[in-house]
Amino acid sequence: MAGEEEESSNKGFKLLGILDVQNTPCAREAVLHGAGGSLAAGLLHFLATSRVKRSFDVGLAGFMLTTLGSWLYCRMNNAKLRVQQRVIQDGIKNKVMYEGTGLDPTVKPRLETPPGPS
Repeated sequence: MAGEEEESSNKGFKLLGILDVQNTPCAREAVLHGAGGSLAAGLLHFLATSRVKRSFDVGLAGFMLTTLGSWLYCRMNNAKLRVQQRVIQDGIKNKVMYEGTGLDPTVKPRLETPPGPS
């Protein structure tokens, strides 16, 4: 009984039966932005032209374009963030590995000067 409850609570919401919105990064925000974009585009087109079928078509196109644009923008930002995190992790790993050695990039090499007046 308890296993069935956990399974059903982890299921999530699937859009069109294929896209798991809960577990796909950026999907939820993209669908919400698309819904708002379709509503705005369709309503504005209807108020401007009073053509119902064409307004629905414009709303559908607005949904698709806004969803796709929002999803691509979010995924690109996530990819950029992952690259930055990887660079920082490599830098920290190198800092720990080379700290206190002659290869430490933070230590400036000292020029040997003879003691006394020149």
